[in-house]
Amino acid sequence: MSCLGTLLGATIGLFFGGPLGAIAGAAFGSWATSFKDTRSSENDREDGSPYSQNWNRRMNSQEHAQMTFFVGVFSILGKLAAVDGRVSPQERAKVEEFIDTELRPDPETRASALRIFDAAAVSGESFYQLTNQFYSKFRFQPQFFELLIDIMIRVAEVDSGINEKEETLIIDAVHIFRFSEERYRQLRARHGSGRGFSRSSAYAVLGCSPEDSEEALKKAYRRLVSEYHPDKIASKGLPEEFAKMAADKFREIQSAYEEIRKERGF
Repeated sequence: MSCLGTLLGATIGLFFGGPLGAIAGAAFGSWATSFKDTRSSENDREDGSPYSQNWNRRMNSQEHAQMTFFVGVFSILGKLAAVDGRVSPQERAKVEEFIDTELRPDPETRASALRIFDAAAVSGESFYQLTNQFYSKFRFQPQFFELLIDIMIRVAEVDSGINEKEETLIIDAVHIFRFSEERYRQLRARHGSGRGFSRSSAYAVLGCSPEDSEEALKKAYRRLVSEYHPDKIASKGLPEEFAKMAADKFREIQSAYEEIRKERGF
């Protein structure tokens, strides 16, 4: 189910509480009212009901996780882009490029992502409130934190690299998420070296170093392929648009391990 489908299907998707819920309400409140009024009129004509069961139902836990991730990512990106007080056209273009090249969503989902981004950039909710709510929701899915930090790095590096204010926020997120600072440095180095594999970047993908033993490499590989297996990660509540990124990461893990395995002959 796409994130937009969840937005359309459940009122609670727009107001699921906390600072992320406030941003969702700001982004979709007026739109939701007009949509509900339209659906209400249609249903009155068709079956006499005030509005569809689809609109009125509550989300299940997986849909709620999908919506939290979707709103959380674009809210946090909005705050990252507005760290210097405003979002420049270039910064917004960076987010649009990320959406178009990495997520490749349908037009309605793309528009939804940008509504959230724009609402977050000007909202009174702080970056720390948003990241703390995100942490609270996904504290048992640490791979989701890695995906978000990876996204933040990608977006911040698109133009002239990560500036000091952006890096401060990303490092704050690293701390809030109880994420490994060493792993953060590896992600930074990985993106800085380009998308192709070098010896060091292959180890960075696995969160390892060339000094690690064969057994340590195998253990890291088994853990990562388990965490990022497409079926498993989808069941944890990752929206389908971001599942494409997770699938890319899964393949990257496999390619990195194969590169190291060939180099070391095991």
